[in-house]
Amino acid sequence: MPEVPLADRFAGLCAAVVRVLPFGLSRIVAPSFLGFAVINGFTFGVDLVLLTLFHGGLKWPVWLSISVAYVVAFGLSFVLNRALNFRSHAPVGRQAVLYAVAIAVNYVAFLLGLGAGLAALGVEYHLSRLIAGACEGVFMYSVMRWVVFAKREEPVTV
Repeated sequence: MPEVPLADRFAGLCAAVVRVLPFGLSRIVAPSFLGFAVINGFTFGVDLVLLTLFHGGLKWPVWLSISVAYVVAFGLSFVLNRALNFRSHAPVGRQAVLYAVAIAVNYVAFLLGLGAGLAALGVEYHLSRLIAGACEGVFMYSVMRWVVFAKREEPVTV
């Protein structure tokens, strides 16, 4: 019996979990959204581990530790979502550029704009970060599904 590729097993597991979600959620939650949540939850953990290693262990400055951990985590998220979740085989160059633009928009609009904006308005900064993070998740999933890894129609050759 041929071995099932990891990406197909990951997609199958996400689809199986979504099928048994309660309260009718199985009709509105896409398996790729669950896959995105799993992958990005994992990469957030990687971000925190790297931050701890860089700042706590190697004594790098906080700004550098945060920046490097953030870039590595988002790079890992791109690779894992491309391979496992959206199973894209399109050329990586265009996708990487679109992803980089999405990350920049995400950073300015949600992390700085919404998160810092809510904190400036008096919302407790942890709560403002959680609110911004929830919006960031919806934005990034939407961009990855419908822009970065969108299924493109193949040109018809005559």
